[in-house]
Amino acid sequence: MNTSNRFFSLLVTLLGISFLAFFLIRLAPGDPVMLLIGERGADAEQYQAMVAQLGIDRPLFSQFLIFMGNAVTGDFGSSVVSRQPVLNELLARWPATIELGVSAMVIALLLGIPAGVIAALNRNKVVDFVVMAASLVGYSMPIFWWGLILILFFSIGLDLTPVSGRVNILYDIEPVTGFMLIDSLLPNVYQEYGFTAFLSALSHLILPAFAMATIPIAVFARMTRSSMLEVLGEDYIRTAKAKGLSHYRIIWIHALRNALIPIVTVGGILFITSVITGAILTETIFGWPGIGSYLVNSVYARDYPVIQGAILLIGVFVILTNSVIEQLYLIANPKMRNKQS
Repeated sequence: MNTSNRFFSLLVTLLGISFLAFFLIRLAPGDPVMLLIGERGADAEQYQAMVAQLGIDRPLFSQFLIFMGNAVTGDFGSSVVSRQPVLNELLARWPATIELGVSAMVIALLLGIPAGVIAALNRNKVVDFVVMAASLVGYSMPIFWWGLILILFFSIGLDLTPVSGRVNILYDIEPVTGFMLIDSLLPNVYQEYGFTAFLSALSHLILPAFAMATIPIAVFARMTRSSMLEVLGEDYIRTAKAKGLSHYRIIWIHALRNALIPIVTVGGILFITSVITGAILTETIFGWPGIGSYLVNSVYARDYPVIQGAILLIGVFVILTNSVIEQLYLIANPKMRNKQS
């Protein structure tokens, strides 16, 4: 696909996402004006004034055209609840979601890939059965249930991790990058609190990140095992053994490098699902102030501008991430790169 066709496809996709984000929320029951001003305190004049202020007295298609025209310029309107610009509120919460999603993927990669390699090297042995059984259980557990179990065990039972939030309220940290692990290590913060602020941020992050990483760990383990078993049977692996290369070099460099090609694509897809679907559940359970929990609260409040802006922003994130995944796959697989050229 050439550049012009790809760009046109991205525009059509964004238009479709915008269309769905705008019209589907309006099919849900509930009146945002009544939720905002309250049923008991609403009179006819106040109600009509609020409807006109929100612009929902116009025909739906006219509202959609206004929304798209403003969205092109980066104006998603103002939140019905907070009266603040939607884009500012979304951008303020986006780093928290990215930090949680990236942390979850790092945990998944560090645990899932080695587990898959170990299972492949011990095929049909006890270790293999244990790893595969654990991955099946991890993949089958709902995040909302698993998150509550982790909170009950580690936070309430053992008192090792906080229940919610990003950092202890005792630390007054001004957001600079929005990523708490980074902001807690900035010179002015470190000068006042030392490493204690960073450790607090890390303790708040580790439990929701692990909860979000559970399904990716299982997927990575099973895919790595399957891919490694296929690669270990290739002729170049037998040649490497015949040349007397070390076991470490054969397994962790030659075999794993080729086994990771299909995992790159799956890893990208898992990152998208972790940041979006996983974040909505995980952030709600752990009180994590990111896009997911903000979107859930906005749905309850029928905050149309926030819902539209959040879904459109997530759509842009998915499209950009898919583009990056495609390029990474071409780098990892020279055969596909040669076909496209």
